[in-house]
Amino acid sequence: MTPDLTLYDLAGADPALRFSPHCWKTRMALAHKGLSANTVPWRFTDKEAIEFSGQKLVPVLVHGDHVISDSWQIACYLEDTFPERPSLFGGDTGRALSLFANSWADTTLVPTLARLLLPEIHALIDAKDKDYFRHTREKRFGPLEALPAVQEEQLAALRASLLPLRQMLARQPYLAGQQPAYADYAVFGFFMWTRCTSALELLAADDPVAAWRERLLDAHGGLARQAPVPPA
Repeated sequence: MTPDLTLYDLAGADPALRFSPHCWKTRMALAHKGLSANTVPWRFTDKEAIEFSGQKLVPVLVHGDHVISDSWQIACYLEDTFPERPSLFGGDTGRALSLFANSWADTTLVPTLARLLLPEIHALIDAKDKDYFRHTREKRFGPLEALPAVQEEQLAALRASLLPLRQMLARQPYLAGQQPAYADYAVFGFFMWTRCTSALELLAADDPVAAWRERLLDAHGGLARQAPVPPA
């Protein structure tokens, strides 16, 4: 029997537009495990809707009496609760290496991608979120209107930061080896952040990272490729 799971997932003004990189990590982890969840669209200012989780951010996964927040903690919960389903980590060593991939992506990709994407995200979110989003993001990244001026610089920085991935993916199809696993999803979530908010092309066509991204877009029945994107 399929477990009863509910996922609170960040949405834009269009409730079908789901763009959080961390929520995408969870969506891919669920698909890897062969699990589905009822998704609840959540906006930045809907703090009361997830107050029961004891914190203020998504993703939040509810499974019966269990409430789990943070994409990494959710991945560990899914692995430990459903061990009979395909493994996200391939054992303790793989779990430790996946945590490294997750931490690397969070600390390396967020600062650069945020400077590329924040103005477009601001245009896509619900009106009630716009002031909150501007206030919180500008405290860290400066005025949203100034960010397009550094787009080329940030894009070059992003491509340079991907060198470790590029070298690895030139030798094997996925970070986890011959098949994708959580180490891949931990990084891929950030490419979905871009795909679901912007038409910006991050990668050169001949980049091994681009080929890896295409394979993951088609993984699990094309879950990611079929996700709504902003209108052209």
